Amino acid sequence: MSDLANIENTTICACATGNSSGAIAVVRMSGPQTLEILSKVFQPKRDVKLQDVPGYTLLYGNVLRSDGSLLDDVLVSIFRAPHSYTGEDSAEISCHGSNYIISALLSLLSDNGASHAGPGDFTKRAFLNGKMDLAQAEAVCDLISSETEASHAVAMQQMRGGFSKELEAMRTSLLQIVSLLELELDFSEEDVQFADRKELQRLLDESCSQINTLISSFKLGNAIKSGVPVAIVGATNTGKSTLLNALLREDRAIVSSIAGTTRDTIEDVINLDGILFRFIDTAGIRATLEQIEMMGIERTYYKLRQASIVLLMLDSTNPDGFKDSIESLSKKFSGGGQTLFILLNKCDINSILPDSEKTEATIGNVKNVLNASDLVDQVRAMAAEAGLSPSAILPISARQKLGLDVLESMLVSSQTNLKASGNMVMVSNMRHYTALKDAYNALLRANVALGERVATDLVAQDIREALYSIGTITGAISTDEILGNIFSKFCIGK
Repeated sequence: MSDLANIENTTICACATGNSSGAIAVVRMSGPQTLEILSKVFQPKRDVKLQDVPGYTLLYGNVLRSDGSLLDDVLVSIFRAPHSYTGEDSAEISCHGSNYIISALLSLLSDNGASHAGPGDFTKRAFLNGKMDLAQAEAVCDLISSETEASHAVAMQQMRGGFSKELEAMRTSLLQIVSLLELELDFSEEDVQFADRKELQRLLDESCSQINTLISSFKLGNAIKSGVPVAIVGATNTGKSTLLNALLREDRAIVSSIAGTTRDTIEDVINLDGILFRFIDTAGIRATLEQIEMMGIERTYYKLRQASIVLLMLDSTNPDGFKDSIESLSKKFSGGGQTLFILLNKCDINSILPDSEKTEATIGNVKNVLNASDLVDQVRAMAAEAGLSPSAILPISARQKLGLDVLESMLVSSQTNLKASGNMVMVSNMRHYTALKDAYNALLRANVALGERVATDLVAQDIREALYSIGTITGAISTDEILGNIFSKFCIGK
């Protein structure tokens, strides 16, 4: 492998703590010349030769410029191959977090033979040196970017090899099957069967079931990693953008009284009680001949189909528009696994209050409106007539931020499965999901072929295709192109 040949001859360095200045920074080195290069710039306080220092040693000393002047006082951690993150001789230099010091230190290391590391180069070396498989390496990136307890748990579980062990057990079973089938091909003239067809069918059924379970876990795993997609939909000027801004606690979307202001989807993520929700503000749905607005409405329908939760916004000051909005949604709402909340917005507007309460809209009488049931009953009847079963119908005021605490509680309660996911093995990576679907389809073909007594070599070929797809997940089968694409998503220094 060209990458492996390259790392055997190079030593890399990078700052592992980012570009911003801080109290301390950590500069990492890894490669065969690590200790040799380090000895040219680092002078320990005690008299030792770095080449003789054992692994897991911490040394205090000075980093000296080429003219012998002091750059910084540092702590150096020494790791010896193969007992290091990368599997190579490695060192971590803890220096003061000045951008000048970091830059000068990296220049010194480079001047003495080290190469600047690219994104993911350290983890790539760990993979190439057999310290982790490819699925575990990708989990390192997920761990760094995790923002909730659930996403952290999934990344840790994958990094520790839980997902990989399940794939390896499956791959071992399939290898056994294909080996027996290929042995039969070698003795095809003798018409000998080495593999019991009923046992092969059982093993294929079992493998299909395991892979299908992993594929089914992707929706949950992706929601934990990227956020539960929540589409805010409805007619123009119902307050969708105002709601997005209120939930995000910032002016993320432009709010205007002009209908059709939102032309494209706007997305942002917030953490509610440890669960990420990805809110999607969409273009208002209405009849229009304006081309750009029509494109925005088409994107609204696309995002609606993708969403796990749909928030249908209705303008409570315009009850005449309820039916059209509900019927428009019913034509696009799949209902399969989607949760629907209907929000009656603008309940702070004085004109919708009962005649006896048509005074200045205060917080008190707004709460009375929020608890009113007549409007809710009207909407529930319309939804039932359109074939919709909303989980809740909630009066709110996005502008006054009334009822939003109830909405947030309902959103969190609707995702109890994310809280209960624990340490279960699940797929959260699109590359893994695609490879598993390819493997599943290949095994289905093999299963059908086996039942129809298709030629053994064709059955074996389908199983080999499944093995290939599974192998691309763990890195048992990889190419420089695949590795380059994966590790380019890492930060420098990891």
